[in-house]
Amino acid sequence: MYSFCTYFDQRYLPQGLALYQSLQQHCPTFQLWILCLDHQTHTALTQRALPNTHLIRLEELEQSDPALLQAKANRTLVEYYFTCTPVLPLFILTRYPAVEMITYLDADLFFFADPEPLYTEIADHSIAISAHRFPPRLRHLEKTGVYNVAWLSFRQDQTALACLRRWRAQCLEWCYDRIEPGRYADQKYLDAWPASFAKVRVLRHKGANVAPWNLDNYHIRAGDNRVWIGEQPLMFFHFQGLERVTDWWYNSNSAHYGTRLSSVVRREIYGPYLRALAESTPQIIQAGELRDDLLQMPESTRALERYVRLFRGLFSRKYIFVVKNRVI
Repeated sequence: MYSFCTYFDQRYLPQGLALYQSLQQHCPTFQLWILCLDHQTHTALTQRALPNTHLIRLEELEQSDPALLQAKANRTLVEYYFTCTPVLPLFILTRYPAVEMITYLDADLFFFADPEPLYTEIADHSIAISAHRFPPRLRHLEKTGVYNVAWLSFRQDQTALACLRRWRAQCLEWCYDRIEPGRYADQKYLDAWPASFAKVRVLRHKGANVAPWNLDNYHIRAGDNRVWIGEQPLMFFHFQGLERVTDWWYNSNSAHYGTRLSSVVRREIYGPYLRALAESTPQIIQAGELRDDLLQMPESTRALERYVRLFRGLFSRKYIFVVKNRVI
């Protein structure tokens, strides 16, 4: 059985549910710990009683680590969420010694295949991380980190625990949404891991952590009921920065990286994910678990500005539309 953990607040509830659904579809046996970053998220997930999930209240995590709560006073909410990243897997490994390995997942991941090949690659390693894999034209972005906080695996052993404890201490001391020498949020600290700790595996599978910033590296095609990244199947995609503008209009964030989405990527990768979001979001809003205005473009945005954004996005192909369950 694979053990995963993630965290999100009510704004990311649709993404969190989509992640869970993709695990249900592609991962035969798993358990997922979810750190609920607000009361609304905990209430919504408690009512759903999702199989194979374990809910953790933010207050519970803070009570287990008083230093974490103290850090809350000197950083923004998003920076505080970043600070929680190393604390969560450390909490699970300490509280549940039967867990042999815990894998942290960003809430905006979506699985397209059974992750078993990734665990085969990890083998007996203590720690597993994934690189951004920026193409040459984006290599300057490595100033935010060579590795990406998206998939992080930690074994129940002294090496992984030592890594988590050091990472926790670093994030408690400094975890801000800005770039400084050797530091950026919770992420830049990962650069030192391969040299600092034994048995660190940098995932080589091309289908792991495919994202808008590394699409240029690959020939992507669909066939045999799969999406192929070169000669390997897509394992999971990282929908970083995806923005819901309306219930049928999404900003892919690909233009931020100068990436144009091919028809295969739009149809076979973004299509299933946006359909999952489109199905769950109205239900969440209707149930009162999330205010619609938290997902919409601010009212201060004028209608003319909306249209300017729309036509610019159509030209750059960064926008995706879901019409009658079809992606265009």
